[in-house]
Amino acid sequence: MFILRRLDGVPPESFQSQIRQLVIDHVGQLSSVAITQDNPLYPLYQYGVGLEVHQYLMALDGTRGLAVQVTLALDAEAPDQLLGFALALPAQDDPQACALAYLAVSPSHRRQGIAQGLLDDLRARFACVELSTFANQVPWFEAMGLQVVASAGPQVLMSSTGRASGALIGRLDIAPIYQTVEVMQIHAYLLKQHGDEAMMEAEQLRDERLDGLALEAKDCVRQRLMRH
Repeated sequence: MFILRRLDGVPPESFQSQIRQLVIDHVGQLSSVAITQDNPLYPLYQYGVGLEVHQYLMALDGTRGLAVQVTLALDAEAPDQLLGFALALPAQDDPQACALAYLAVSPSHRRQGIAQGLLDDLRARFACVELSTFANQVPWFEAMGLQVVASAGPQVLMSSTGRASGALIGRLDIAPIYQTVEVMQIHAYLLKQHGDEAMMEAEQLRDERLDGLALEAKDCVRQRLMRH
């Protein structure tokens, strides 16, 4: 059994570390770059996406001009143990709309209704919940009641209403994250470990994969639209 807890401020460090670990372990699904574990750039995105989520968590104190809501799924018998989380960004100009930026559930507790519970909690508060996901994850979200709206680069835009809200969603500017000293140090380490040629190939593989995912996204949307 699990319980849901909505945060009203920056989470304690114990929860921050558990959220960070969940993100690091599943960065391939949570990052819009869809980096694969066999790509030498993988550690770079583990750090980068982990830092993205951390910055959103810090914004819960209200000092960064971002609207952020985080709901934790906790073990009912051990409420200090994180089973999953949802991080949503309420629209700035529409109180009925939000974007689900991150959703993750611990592999050991999947198929127990946790993701559905987190999503239902959002849908109870927002008439329109939007998210972007990869084509291979679309059937999973469809089973939870979301509908395909359009392709968006390598991802598919989905919504609980079947249409885009058109609302203004405030998001972090993530570019500075990938220009930090820490990221530069990780890149330098990977460059030393793998060499120039391997790193250039890694970037090319990442970009080719994104091109392939964009085609999959368009094909996925076309198939859904043909059904209706």
